[in-house]
Amino acid sequence: MKKWIATAMAMACATPAFADPDAASPPHALTANIGVVSQYVFRGLTQTDERPALQGGFDYSHASGFYAGIWGSNVSWISDGYAPGSGYSVEVDTYAGWKFALPHDITLDAGFLRYNYPGHEPSGGFAAGTTRPDTNELYVAAGWKWLTLKYSYSLGDTFGVQDARGSDYIDLTAAVPLADTGFTLSAHAGHQRYRGTNAALWPAASGCTNSCLSYTDYKLAINREWFGVNFGLAYTTTDADATARDGTLIYRNNFGTNIGRSQWLVSAQKVF
Repeated sequence: MKKWIATAMAMACATPAFADPDAASPPHALTANIGVVSQYVFRGLTQTDERPALQGGFDYSHASGFYAGIWGSNVSWISDGYAPGSGYSVEVDTYAGWKFALPHDITLDAGFLRYNYPGHEPSGGFAAGTTRPDTNELYVAAGWKWLTLKYSYSLGDTFGVQDARGSDYIDLTAAVPLADTGFTLSAHAGHQRYRGTNAALWPAASGCTNSCLSYTDYKLAINREWFGVNFGLAYTTTDADATARDGTLIYRNNFGTNIGRSQWLVSAQKVF
């Protein structure tokens, strides 16, 4: 299932690269980014069944702290999983927010992010308890030097799960430059929590509500720039269970892959 993947190159290629306004910069700034990753992993879950992804986007920022952008990637997790036969093969994220610099190396960031999945639903429609994967989130983040704490709140159905308003994701990321080597080492931990009962999705025998989808993910990454290209190597893992207590498949796709299992990924990105 499903963006923010932004502490190191590997994280930047797995999530949109958000603008970081600087009061000393020109009033308006526009950048573009393009990258390739050995697989797209979002919040610890592979979005491409462990296959490569091509990603890129555009970011606008203003000296006032306002920013907006668009970012895209190929995906397969929807048709691989709960909606076989659907035509959702692309993720296009749009976002806008404000970021402020405060004394003592503190930053505050708040905004809105929409995960868009253009395409068509399965010919027979969605299974009970599921729906289109488009998701809207509000987020707030606080940073101090190399630490960032972020909270994201879902405004409705969440990545195809109905009755999931109020689901949220909280994560802490540290990105530490390694002296004068040019390398940056990052560590990340996050928890995705699903809310709602959604009786249509969870039969009584399962003993589950949407909370059975909740999980914690971890990531270690290292990146460095060579010749104007950021290269990254990352390792991700989660405690996402592949099955519910009654044996119902959860995070196992139609090819038998536990999409939350431990993963290695490499990435390369260029910013213009």
